[in-house]
Amino acid sequence: MNTSGAQHQAAPRPEPAEETPDVPHPAAHRAAAHLATIRQHWAELLLAIETPPADTWPPRQLAHTLRPANEDPLDVLDRAPLVLRQHPAPLNLDALDVGLSIETDLFDLADVLASDVQHAGLDDPRRWTIRSATDPGSRAHGLHWAALYVEGRLLDEDTTPEEQPDGTLAPAPFAPVSELRLRQAAHIAHQCAGRLLRVLQLDQRATPIPGRPCPWCGGELTLHTGPDEGPSVTCGWGPQCAAPVPLTPAGRRVWEWHALPALVAALNAEEQHERQPARLMAA
Repeated sequence: MNTSGAQHQAAPRPEPAEETPDVPHPAAHRAAAHLATIRQHWAELLLAIETPPADTWPPRQLAHTLRPANEDPLDVLDRAPLVLRQHPAPLNLDALDVGLSIETDLFDLADVLASDVQHAGLDDPRRWTIRSATDPGSRAHGLHWAALYVEGRLLDEDTTPEEQPDGTLAPAPFAPVSELRLRQAAHIAHQCAGRLLRVLQLDQRATPIPGRPCPWCGGELTLHTGPDEGPSVTCGWGPQCAAPVPLTPAGRRVWEWHALPALVAALNAEEQHERQPARLMAA
């Protein structure tokens, strides 16, 4: 057969592979969540340092609601970092120790990450300035900035060349963080968030409220707290309790966050009622 005039069809060209954006490591997302927890509750820790250690009841989250109307509010704005200010008479040493340790850990971590991956110019507002013997550097801006800086590095933000006004590309301000450093940083963030939640009694726990029986049935009350939820209280007497609140799936009366002030008022009224006979007998 004569094939000299036959035309050979070229093999189909493969479709170009779709570019997939880089997805941050799962450990980076976990670390970012822990850092967000620290930022969210940092003001509460500063308040805790200036107030005596709280009993189980009432829960710390109700402090603003229950403060006397004529008492000056505790201001948490424009504070110097804990590690840079004097503490002549803190009322809660445990909270102060935890705050100092968290600040130190995150400041040190920001220093390490800046040494590892930072290429930002001296005038770049994203730059972290490492402390020197005479200058605290970016530590002077406080914990919030440190936490945001660390989060940005762990999520590989600003790690691609950036276009300048003249159309040229400038080197990326930061290099990606190595996986080893990422895991180390995620561990530090996890530990810091855990210490903060524990000292504020916001970690996942169920705590019996001593000496405060339910005003409606006398059953034992239990305070439930968690890092991502408001506090709640349940009565152990079950559905027989006549408290005007709903039941949990397990059949216990529950005061959710919005109902806790009413429970506080009922418990205080019950306590004053019990004290009344004692006053009359003393008289």
